[in-house]
Parts: sequence; structure tokens; C-alpha cells
Amino acid sequence: MDALRRLFGGGGGGGAAQSEPNAGAGAVPATDDEIEAEDRNHELELLRAEQERLSDLVLRQQRYADRSWVPPAQGGPRRAEDADASEDDRR
Repeated sequence: MDALRRLFGGGGGGGAAQSEPNAGAGAVPATDDEIEAEDRNHELELLRAEQERLSDLVLRQQRYADRSWVPPAQGGPRRAEDADASEDDRR
């Protein structure tokens, strides 16, 4: 939210924006490069936390999920809940 406030120059009520040292009335708005760098750092921090949270087994399962064996489809295209075309023809 702070990045959006800085991006749009919004002030408004309370929160973390008021506790920052740069949040004063004479603060210079952040440039696009600074906002992008902050967002990139935040995304990297989230990825690191996710990496630490997952076990090696789960990471391997996710990595090789596209190579897993899938049994061949059985039966034909008709299913039990489909209307029987053969019964309609008999009437």
C-alpha cells in the first residue's frame, strides 16, 4: 500500500506512511526506478520465504509435476449422465 501511496502521491490517514522519516510534507516523491526496485526486493523476499517454508520433497514434486505419469484414458466419449441416444431411437 505504501508503494501505491507514493506512486499516486496520496497522503491521507495514518498507518505506516506517517511513521516513515521521509513521509513529511517536504518529502520528494519516489521515482519509478525506486518503486520498481522496492517491488522487486519485496518479490524476492517473498520467494525466499516460500523457499524456506517448503521442504525438499515438495520442491521436487513441484519441479517435476509436468513429467509425472498419467494413466491412459479408459472407456469411450459417452458418460453415465449423458442422455441415451439409443433409447430415443427405439421409441
